[in-house]
Amino acid sequence: MNILAKSTSWYRLIFMAVLFSVCIGNVYGQPANRNKSGEIIYHVFLRSFYDSNNDGIGDLNGLRQKLDYLQNLGVTSILLLPLHDATCYHNYFADDFKKIDAEFGTMEDYIALVKEVHRRGMKIYLDMEIQYVTENHLWWKDAVGNLKSPYSNFILFQDPAHTKPSTMVYDLTVLNSYDGSRIKITTVNLKSKEVFDYDVNLFSFFADPNQDGNLNDGADGFRLDHTMDTLDKKPQLANLLAEFWAPLIKKVKTVNPDIVFIAEQADWADLGTAYFEKGHVDRVFAFWLWGSIVNFKKKDIIRSATATIGSLPEGKEQIVFIENHDIQRSASYFGKDPGKARIAAAIQLLIGGVPSIYYGQEIGMAGKGGYGKFGDTDGNDIPMREAMEWTSSGTGKGMALWYKDTGPWWDSTNIKPNDGISVEEELNDKTSLFHFYKSVISFRKSQPALSSGKFQNAENSNDQVLSFFRGDGKNRILVAVNLSDKDQSALLLSDKAKYKKIFGKGRIKRDTILLQPYSIGVWKMRKQ
Repeated sequence: MNILAKSTSWYRLIFMAVLFSVCIGNVYGQPANRNKSGEIIYHVFLRSFYDSNNDGIGDLNGLRQKLDYLQNLGVTSILLLPLHDATCYHNYFADDFKKIDAEFGTMEDYIALVKEVHRRGMKIYLDMEIQYVTENHLWWKDAVGNLKSPYSNFILFQDPAHTKPSTMVYDLTVLNSYDGSRIKITTVNLKSKEVFDYDVNLFSFFADPNQDGNLNDGADGFRLDHTMDTLDKKPQLANLLAEFWAPLIKKVKTVNPDIVFIAEQADWADLGTAYFEKGHVDRVFAFWLWGSIVNFKKKDIIRSATATIGSLPEGKEQIVFIENHDIQRSASYFGKDPGKARIAAAIQLLIGGVPSIYYGQEIGMAGKGGYGKFGDTDGNDIPMREAMEWTSSGTGKGMALWYKDTGPWWDSTNIKPNDGISVEEELNDKTSLFHFYKSVISFRKSQPALSSGKFQNAENSNDQVLSFFRGDGKNRILVAVNLSDKDQSALLLSDKAKYKKIFGKGRIKRDTILLQPYSIGVWKMRKQ
């Protein structure tokens, strides 16, 4: 969800919170079971990704044209922000849930993308934000002031005459858009049986668009945006995990039992326990771990990893990330420090869970917004959603500069020509961040213990060295990361054994780990 245009109180609450894989295809060609090599998700803001028709807007055909690039990186799955027709540039807050935004392409373009993703043995997930609609939605237009409307129970109202639609998140009624428009938004009545039936139909449609049982054209899962048990503290919408989301998930899984539901916790400090137990979702996002990784706090990384990926219910997973569309890019946290960028990537990819790479993260794109930085507008989020940097010049073929010359976010753009941050520049540079990501992903896939093994802290004597085990029993791997810009040594205090180095530049000498600045070492335990 777009969070930077919310009220100041909401924004403060957010930032006070610390904060399917490639599989064997079934007869219809859809990946159905998880691969032992593990899953790597690529999170795409489509509008900014790749423009195939020179209108400045990223689109479905553009993404399809770049699948070779994603597979070269090692990606196995794609997570898309909402595609449905919407007035907002980020496509949250729908005008029509079942219609593809015409700026992205057609439903036929979408189906062609899904089929090509599946032909390659990859997966595709859709972001579904169904809790709100705009004044342009049929439900609003027909139901407001019309008690006889068939949609009178589809949205919440503040008065018996249905002339005042309810507020949306944190009592907001209007979204101020980056282009100067003001978009009225209200909350959907998720306790309505008609809405529940509609949403079951909606999710089922995207799971199997033509309802023929051939899942080759269907999404492999859904991200559930801004999921809350009591939506925005509205008493009419309480106990939603058990009464709305769990039954909906159960219904949709009759269409495809392997479909994956990923919930975004509205409270980013939430570890997701209730989402698993009451909502029956399959995955949540490891927000606490995100904050720990980008701040390079060893003890906090250990605590958060242990509490999230180290303590999961059977069959449940955490999405591990260091960037997404709602937070500043990691390069902005690190001041574009290449050493920090590399070790953050290594931790994210090797510590466990299901890694999710935000588009452009792998080339070190920067971007920092902030509520109020550019006034009360969703333009505050644009710096985290700028055009994917395909070319060294920052212009030319494929560059999705849809926000060009629209405001101060453009005047202070992070896209600079010939600064070393672009796909064109990094593909041919074997020392680039892109190739580091590619090498770590490839290495991760080569080691089952790193793809699916359990996380366990490996205690050592140095607060600047993070070390942990992955795996089970004798199939165990030791990962050590120097979190500092100086040489470090650390005495391994637990599970001392003989190890063989399999990745990185680290050394182990008499149970002491030796690491260069901002470096990583990985060892496999020798069989006794």
